[in-house]
Amino acid sequence: MPLRGRALRLTVIVDDTDTWHHKPLFTEIVHRAHAFGMAGATVFRGVEGFGATSVVHTTRLLSMADDLPTAVVIVDEEDRVRAFLSQLGELPFSGLITLQEVEVVHYKGQGATAT
Repeated sequence: MPLRGRALRLTVIVDDTDTWHHKPLFTEIVHRAHAFGMAGATVFRGVEGFGATSVVHTTRLLSMADDLPTAVVIVDEEDRVRAFLSQLGELPFSGLITLQEVEVVHYKGQGATAT
């Protein structure tokens, strides 16, 4: 699917220890995005951060090495991203969900022809 020009970036930030049916929550989000036909999704692990609880989690303290911030980033056309939000509503988690307008200037997989 060609993706170029105006798009929307969905960022979902969860703890790396959050789970859904005994697997990481970020994995469930990526698999739902794939099944939904989204253009792509990437998971980024944080090394330090805090959220609504104001508790700083970091890899530098062994006792606080859990609950690190993990961001799932999905970029696609605005209507597809907004439709995908319903998939997230089914998942019980605490975290942060943001939307940002972006401009896609290049989107091509290996072996694909440029559009």
